[in-house]
Amino acid sequence: MFTDIQAVLFDLDGTLIDSAPDLGAAADKMRTDRGLPSFPLERYRPMAGSGARGMLDIAFGMAPDHADYEAMKEEFFVNYEQCMTERTFAFDGVDAMIQGLLARQLPWGVVTNKSARFTDPLTRAMQLFASAAVVISGDTTPHAKPHPEPLFEAARRLGIDAKRCVYVGDDHRDIVAGLAAGMGTVAATYGYLGTAADTAQWGAHAAISTPNALLPLLPRSP
Repeated sequence: MFTDIQAVLFDLDGTLIDSAPDLGAAADKMRTDRGLPSFPLERYRPMAGSGARGMLDIAFGMAPDHADYEAMKEEFFVNYEQCMTERTFAFDGVDAMIQGLLARQLPWGVVTNKSARFTDPLTRAMQLFASAAVVISGDTTPHAKPHPEPLFEAARRLGIDAKRCVYVGDDHRDIVAGLAAGMGTVAATYGYLGTAADTAQWGAHAAISTPNALLPLLPRSP
């Protein structure tokens, strides 16, 4: 499918790792701390890719224009920092997919909208990321996805033309950013928004329903 590819970049939450249980737990603690009943994880999961905005919307119906939003967001962040590696794991098949990339000598990396405050400790704590050649957070550059600048920055750090990279993500903004950067794009439909959105309308070059479906789309050698 893709030819002349020299690197593969991934979104983080919902694409490589299932962080919904920890994100949901951080928001749910805010509910129970206020004497409100707990919500099941299934209620939080679909919005896990939207971070604090999604979690506070589920937990309290709170939008960013609410007067208390910033204070509540920081409380959520503190809760999340305390639990973010307790229930977070790579999706089934991700480890094998990464090993397949390494076997083909294709460097790989992460481009996420998650801020470095969380990305750095999380990726340090998980052995999966020991072989990542680059990790770009939502605040690494002045822009976050769907702006293409974080993807351009990843390509620059890799020393590879953006047009020779593939970007994989589970959110429409991932595909928008990838296309704007001139990258090959793959929609991960097993992610948080993949099952709830019409991914066929995102305009991605390809879609995968499991992580191991990526390898057949890539060249066998760089």
